[in-house]
Amino acid sequence: MALRRLPNPSTNSTETEKTERFKSLAAPYPPGEGVRAFGGHVYAQSAYAASKTVEKGFVIHNMTGTFILGGLLDVPFEYTVRHLRDGYMYCTRSVDVRQEGQICFSCLCSFKRDENQTTFSHQPVPVQERYASIIAGKRPEEYPVSPSVDVDWWIEGVKSGELSEREFPGVDARKVDMMGYNQSEEVKSHPEKYRQLAIYSLKGLPSDSGNNEELRGREESGEFDNLYACAHMYACDRNSLLLIVRALGHKKFMSMASLTLTVVFHQLGEALRMIDWGSGEEGGREGVPKKWFVQEGWTPRSEENRAVHESWLWTPDGKLLATSYQDSLLRLTKREEKL
Repeated sequence: MALRRLPNPSTNSTETEKTERFKSLAAPYPPGEGVRAFGGHVYAQSAYAASKTVEKGFVIHNMTGTFILGGLLDVPFEYTVRHLRDGYMYCTRSVDVRQEGQICFSCLCSFKRDENQTTFSHQPVPVQERYASIIAGKRPEEYPVSPSVDVDWWIEGVKSGELSEREFPGVDARKVDMMGYNQSEEVKSHPEKYRQLAIYSLKGLPSDSGNNEELRGREESGEFDNLYACAHMYACDRNSLLLIVRALGHKKFMSMASLTLTVVFHQLGEALRMIDWGSGEEGGREGVPKKWFVQEGWTPRSEENRAVHESWLWTPDGKLLATSYQDSLLRLTKREEKL
């Protein structure tokens, strides 16, 4: 997510919104060693760029983005962030992202302060309860790493050694085997009931400086909350659209692409944070244990060469952290051009 600040553009007398600019430093991940960037990269980094322009205490809670052009792998993304509103409790930013001078992605981001009160609350039954027979009693590390392209031909090619997987950056994503659930006749005849669970946690640490005690203090102060929100956004786009063709029972498709993606966070603060200070366990090479979150994905509707992917992001203790809604292009056959 690292960014370099660029000089602000010159403004004319008719412009009233403040504008700030940033440039990406890391090359995006290419799913399946393809020629286009992982969409979650520009989506999450747009939010991160916007977070660099808000006052301390404002955390992203809602973002809607439109994918305009496929992201190039060898050209940095340039982010232009406009201040649309700065209020006491909420503030709003728009972000236009360019490569080679062309806008490839655009979004609206809303940030809010923690209100430190809950006067009402409701949510669905936690995923850990509804799928207890599938996921209970198994450690997250025991699940296989999610494939970079979740289709049978790719998975078989990796197993045979014909294809190789590149490590997915930022988050450790694991795929739960849901075949026993999804192969039922009820699910086969109703694709909207198809479910895929993914378990994910943070790779590395949010900062390389200081000891663990200092890191914990910085995290509890909320310093990394926007970075954590971006990690959740990044994770929720992993293989999301490939769930749709599996749910519909198709093994092949001609084209697929994200059109829009909305993510809404229902909780901020501790629920976002990805280090498990209270577990008392050692946590890999950093010596810091990580929380494992669950993404529950499904597809409620498809029509007109488009399909929708939805998901819920769950905290380890069963709180619904966020909801995602993704509209996508999906063509199973070659498009016929009219003369």
